[in-house]
Amino acid sequence: MKRVSLIIIVSLAVSVLAVIQTGCKKPPTIEELQASVEIIDIETKWVKKIYKPWPPKLTLAPAISFRAKNISNEPLKYVFFNAIFWQKGDKENLGDNLQIGIGKKPLMPGEVSDTLLMKSNFGVEGKLLADFKNNPAWKTTLVKLFIKSKGSQYALLGQWEVSRKIDFKEPERVGPKK
Repeated sequence: MKRVSLIIIVSLAVSVLAVIQTGCKKPPTIEELQASVEIIDIETKWVKKIYKPWPPKLTLAPAISFRAKNISNEPLKYVFFNAIFWQKGDKENLGDNLQIGIGKKPLMPGEVSDTLLMKSNFGVEGKLLADFKNNPAWKTTLVKLFIKSKGSQYALLGQWEVSRKIDFKEPERVGPKK
């Protein structure tokens, strides 16, 4: 009986020590998250989601690319970014994208991340690139960018209008030239 009690006590002590060693801290606040990252080199555009030459089908998705700069005094790790896209006047979003921006390798104070490209999981469908260019029905699309880290709530970093720049070039047509 004493041996079982000793094993339980040792197991509990090891468990408590493991929890303490892993750095159980409260998650950062929204204000702390917003104050820790500066979003730089922002570019919004439309990118290819689906392209089929025959029968012609082209789906373009709104996207945002950026780099994150650590403006805090602490290393940043396990930071997620969430981009939510919607068309002005619509009640539902056009799509979103959640990805880890800073992983296990910390982003040290003053350092800047690699460029992150976040594109909507849904897009706008047409047949050819010409269907999108100069389209009078083209709606203004917006993107909100959020940050989350270590069990925190999502914190809004900013909102931008998605430019009408299309980062896609159709391949040249095969056959006789007109």
